[in-house]
Amino acid sequence: MFDLRYHVASLTAVFLALVIGILVGVGISGRGFVDDTERRRLQGQISELEASLAAARDQGQDLERRQTAAEEFVAGAYPVLVNDRLAGAGAVVLVVGSPDTTIDWVDRALDEADARLLRMRALRVPLRMDDIQSTLSSRGALGGYVGDEYVEDLGRDLGRELVAGGSTPLWDVLERQLVLERSGDSTLAADAVVVVRSAAPQQGDTARFLAGLYSGLASAGEPVVGAEVSRVEEEESALPVFQRHRISTVDGVDTPVGRLALVLLLAGADPGDYGIRETAGDGILPPIEPLPAVTTVDGG
Repeated sequence: MFDLRYHVASLTAVFLALVIGILVGVGISGRGFVDDTERRRLQGQISELEASLAAARDQGQDLERRQTAAEEFVAGAYPVLVNDRLAGAGAVVLVVGSPDTTIDWVDRALDEADARLLRMRALRVPLRMDDIQSTLSSRGALGGYVGDEYVEDLGRDLGRELVAGGSTPLWDVLERQLVLERSGDSTLAADAVVVVRSAAPQQGDTARFLAGLYSGLASAGEPVVGAEVSRVEEEESALPVFQRHRISTVDGVDTPVGRLALVLLLAGADPGDYGIRETAGDGILPPIEPLPAVTTVDGG
């Protein structure tokens, strides 16, 4: 959950700056620059600010207690809320860069929601575009992807292949150039997709390729979610990039509330951007729809 203490500290700093400014004014007035009336007015402002600061601190403590209670509630309710939420669903995970601890949290969320991990692919970036173009040129059927102007088209169709499964000629031909790590050999179509970027932001042809790849994933017709852990430097975050390509996002997948948001989105909740950062424009969690009731037949 978001850290309300940060906001209280910021408010405290503002109040202190104002008090210092007023104290300077009082000091000046004490040396005869302003009259007694002005001095009393400044001192009154200090008293009001001190009272407001005390009230803000009390409010911060109250909000912190509520935050703690909310975190404990989510942690306690999480197993019930995610249990069977993705039962029978097949998921694909795409990592841009080397798999990191984010993947562990994503795998945990999928396992807790009873999803099946069909396949994981980790992309080698930056791309060796000369090698890719050479390989494509050697395969006559794929020659239409050769050329700088087709880099985004190549990424888009690779994204669609990854989701659709079945025959994947582009992935098969370019695996040596593209894939850093892989797991899972299922060719089944995916019901849900998670995207993680562990690599730094890319430039040039690699950035254009990734733009096409993200667009291909988003256009494949299944829920696609870009995920990050809680603490990522703003300039390193991939969430704004995912958002530009119409991919839902979740931050904080290393927390129960973040994993719950991820599971809900993969299960078909309202697409959007959820979490506790400024990038989470749609709130902390998407609406939680109840799972269908399980009916039993009385054999007696």
